[in-house]
Amino acid sequence: MASVLRTYMARMDSDHPEQALELLVPDFRFLIALPGREAMGRSKEEFADYIGGRNAVERAHDILRYSSDGDLETAYGVVTESGKAVGSFLSAAVVTPDGRMARYQSFFTTTFDLVDRPE
Repeated sequence: MASVLRTYMARMDSDHPEQALELLVPDFRFLIALPGREAMGRSKEEFADYIGGRNAVERAHDILRYSSDGDLETAYGVVTESGKAVGSFLSAAVVTPDGRMARYQSFFTTTFDLVDRPE
């Protein structure tokens, strides 16, 4: 089965991040911890609201490490905005048997790198 987490991040980084909603179950739950605030929700609709409120920048999630164990996928990487690294993330998703995300948790920091960034 393809990595739903990789597909999700690619869609979130695209010109149409709303396409990521296709990868979520209706009662999707999420926590995105950002510097100084958290975004949480208990439905696909609440995640759509989160997507709609994001600032529009050229953003990319560059995955440096990825793993999968049963229904859990994890990814660690660097976020770039307009080509410049701005921080790192550690994300995890619980995936349903049909390949959709049921739960998602992500931590983003601008002050610490778990893994050295590539040169």
